[in-house]
Amino acid sequence: MKKIIISLFSLFILMACKQENPKSNNITVNYPQTKTVDTVDTYFDVEVKDPYRWLEDDRSEDTEAWVKAQNKATFGYLDNIPFRTELKERLSSLWNYEKVGAPFIEGDYTYFSKNDGLQNQNVYYRKKGDGEAEIFLDPNTFSKDGTISLGGMSFSKDGKTLAYSISEGGSDWRKILIMNAETKEIIEDTLIDVKFTQLSWYKNEGFYYSSYDKPKGSELSAKTDQHKVYYHKLGTSQKEDALIFGGTPKEKHRYIYGTVTEDDKYLVITPRISTSGNKLYIKDLSIPNSPLITILDHTDSDTNIIDNEGSKLFLVTNLNAPNKKVVSVDASNPTPENWVDVIPETKEVLTPSTGGGYLFAHYMVDAISKVKQYNYDGTFVRDIQLPGLGTASGFGCKKEEKTDYFYFTNYNTPSSIFQFNVDSGKYELYWKPSIEFNSADYESNQVFYTSKDGTKVPMMITHKKGLELNGKNPTILYGYGGFNISLTPSFGITNAVWMEQGGILAVPNLRGGGEYGKAWHDAGTKKQKQNVFDDFIAAGEYLIENNYTSSDYLAIRGGSNGGLLVGAVMTQRPDLAKVALPAVGVLDMLRYHTFTAGAGWAYDYGTAEDNKEMFEYLKGYSPLHNIKPDVQYPATLVTTGDHDDRVVPAHSFKFAAELQSKQAGNNPTLIRIETDAGHGAGTPVSKIIEQYADIFGFTLYNMGYEVLPSKTENFKD
Repeated sequence: MKKIIISLFSLFILMACKQENPKSNNITVNYPQTKTVDTVDTYFDVEVKDPYRWLEDDRSEDTEAWVKAQNKATFGYLDNIPFRTELKERLSSLWNYEKVGAPFIEGDYTYFSKNDGLQNQNVYYRKKGDGEAEIFLDPNTFSKDGTISLGGMSFSKDGKTLAYSISEGGSDWRKILIMNAETKEIIEDTLIDVKFTQLSWYKNEGFYYSSYDKPKGSELSAKTDQHKVYYHKLGTSQKEDALIFGGTPKEKHRYIYGTVTEDDKYLVITPRISTSGNKLYIKDLSIPNSPLITILDHTDSDTNIIDNEGSKLFLVTNLNAPNKKVVSVDASNPTPENWVDVIPETKEVLTPSTGGGYLFAHYMVDAISKVKQYNYDGTFVRDIQLPGLGTASGFGCKKEEKTDYFYFTNYNTPSSIFQFNVDSGKYELYWKPSIEFNSADYESNQVFYTSKDGTKVPMMITHKKGLELNGKNPTILYGYGGFNISLTPSFGITNAVWMEQGGILAVPNLRGGGEYGKAWHDAGTKKQKQNVFDDFIAAGEYLIENNYTSSDYLAIRGGSNGGLLVGAVMTQRPDLAKVALPAVGVLDMLRYHTFTAGAGWAYDYGTAEDNKEMFEYLKGYSPLHNIKPDVQYPATLVTTGDHDDRVVPAHSFKFAAELQSKQAGNNPTLIRIETDAGHGAGTPVSKIIEQYADIFGFTLYNMGYEVLPSKTENFKD
């Protein structure tokens, strides 16, 4: 039971106070004075104050003024970091190489994406046969500053019509445009108020999509919890779209997706209450007005249809198979007791895909890719010998195609594309980036360390070859640890720039992720969430004990659920790291479920309203509620976007205000609020470069560097 008491009073004028920056540098921080309110929530007879509740109102003039004042203070500090411009120039220089996506065929054309180097958004090209490539769709023309981005694209079965979605300012809300692919003309009115959707065509007639009713109140923060699947028939208006599933109290779910099988025979409906677990229904589209057929009527597993051959369905499931398996069943009687194993469960986590009439089984072995190829009857075809140790992705073309493509990357190797013949198993390099970065100068090693409870946790450590383990190497410890998401090796320009400066990148595979299946995920959820924080702390201690770095040269970083990770660890162990970098973090664990689709995260977190024990557990680690006075916390740069409607910026706003009010000592506590930006997807390249110049600049400056590490006397090139 919860009640809210709010005492309204006149607004305070935002006033500035000064605090000296650490390390005797000459930057002065002008923090805005943030007003407080007498807001109290009561959970199970326990009163919890929420003095910055007013910052949850993203539409108020007071919040807008606070954002401007905080950004003024933050950029007043960042602008004075002596090597910030050098970092921005190096990021821009290294980023400026051509990037190409794997080709795909739709109708008479072959399509591919390309970015000349520093374009804010990738451009889609096409060519017919051996003809010259032409620009097909250029998202850089959507807006002058690149803040309107392409969301998803989906072609009709004949390739003649395209439906694509756009995001404005990084919001999860989308608009859908429909184009004549031959003439490149928009042919219908724009569909609006669409969120968390797939675009799945039925033949050439129309497509299925998902959305919520437009919320009352703020579109960026109001709760959305009843997803609905619609069918849009070409040539009709959005108000005529048929509601397929999700409109009744019985059908109410937080996420529902509708997809059509490749042969147009079945519509697949996957309702979800949370981000983990789904029900599963199919509808035979070849029979008019056919009923929904139930495959699973509970959310105890993650089960999806990956393909079909007529009425024979192929599913991937972790029902009674925590590491997943592929099964087959006839659509006439598709419930679990009739399932037959096609690719049985193994000790390694399976992610299957289909292409060219084959099944591809992608396994993770300690977060490293291994791929096997099978026939649809489960007959093993071959092991695919990958180019090295790292992450492979792709292996997914249409059934009739025999040429497939896959990507390969690791922490020190930029992603390359390989052309793969599905029948012979042979592949060749299709495209390799020409980048001003010598991968041979760097090494990536996997170690296993012991967490607090004795659990062995893997971690990849990447850095320049010949690095001296002297305890003084600037190190970023990056983590996530949640939602069954696996952190596998991949190359990033930003990481390359960090390593060029002699920096170490350390990425542990924390519990809560999916690297070792459902059991590993569940071990970092609800009342076992502390395992994730313990794993991260133990990773930092390993790096320190083995002289990779020391607390004075360690930064902890993570985004979204990883922002929660950083917030929890910096409040539990403020001595562990010199710098904390929580990005778009879930930081108020008592109220996260009251915003947008946040309640869908309850499988991982639980909520403060579940029961007294869950409330106490959440309050025990909630970053916002565990900032204590007279404690010196790390130098902190909180980052968020004002249009983030996934993890609303109020989390970061309230956390920064609380930290500024209680921080002891001189470590700076800043919040960088990107305008016209959301949770991250679609962020323009120009904004990404600026963000990382600030993040790395802040980090190195607070580790004591007056010049870039690469320019110090003891730097080994």
